[in-house]
Amino acid sequence: MEYVKLGNTGLDVSRICLGCMGFGEADRWIHPWVLDEDRSRPILKKALELGINFFDTANVYSDGTSEEIVGRALKEYANRDEVVIATKVHFRMHPGPNGAGLSRKAIMSEIDKSLKRLGTDYIDLYQIHRWDYYTPIEETMEALHDVVKAGKARYIGASAMYAWQFQKALYVAERHGWTRFVSMQNHLNLLYREEEREMLPLCREEKIGVIPYSPLASGRLTRDWSEATHRSETDQVQRSKYDATADMDRVIVERAAAIAERRGVPRAQVALAWLLQKEPVAAPIIGATKISHLEDGAAALSLQLTAEEIASLEEPYVPHRIVGFE
Repeated sequence: MEYVKLGNTGLDVSRICLGCMGFGEADRWIHPWVLDEDRSRPILKKALELGINFFDTANVYSDGTSEEIVGRALKEYANRDEVVIATKVHFRMHPGPNGAGLSRKAIMSEIDKSLKRLGTDYIDLYQIHRWDYYTPIEETMEALHDVVKAGKARYIGASAMYAWQFQKALYVAERHGWTRFVSMQNHLNLLYREEEREMLPLCREEKIGVIPYSPLASGRLTRDWSEATHRSETDQVQRSKYDATADMDRVIVERAAAIAERRGVPRAQVALAWLLQKEPVAAPIIGATKISHLEDGAAALSLQLTAEEIASLEEPYVPHRIVGFE
């Protein structure tokens, strides 16, 4: 396993992050394909054996049960000082006017609930899951700063927003002397590259670590176009992201498959190798629900694509509608 500093910090994270949205109680989440605790624990254990020390979840995943599963497994299998636990806050966690968002009230309440579910005294990377259009960014950034100063989080990060919003948050923090975001968890893969226009240049300039989610386009980059899975047949979020551009994306998927065949490697490794060479990508977040997903992620670190292969993968891309910021 390779390790890298997360943005402009001294924090060492594995170049592969295990995304934990796929762990939890299926009847408490919008995705029926998530794995329960018994099926999740072998994957978490294997991740640690491969040298992965970076784990990303969120309070909303399976109504908090993802955090609970991750917390119990890491307490049993790992040294807390050697793992980096990331979680997120924003989406609705309970009914009522203050059950969601990034107000001071919501952040101060949800950080304590996440700590309890994870069974830890602190979160390494506390991230805002989306932009809150109804709360002043000054209120959000001051609350996050106070969370860090209280020792409940070591660093803060952001996810899925427009570049102007992220720049505004960075400016507000700097102006007031508050804790700054160190990472951006954004939607980036071979089928969705809109982040290359503004967000990635901003992150390079501001020394922000990029930890992309959906690096395999919800599995579409890993299989034949006609092949169906339980997730592809039931995941409405996946369909909302990719169905509208299916005809254009198919060419890219076929080119990735051709390179994988020539190289004698799984297609996932090609897609991840492409992403790993993008600056300033630190650690793609792999939502592994099988041991093989982790093994492909680790193996991708040693796969170096040629300039010709990268050009072949990138050439068919056309602009896509912005998705994921809602």
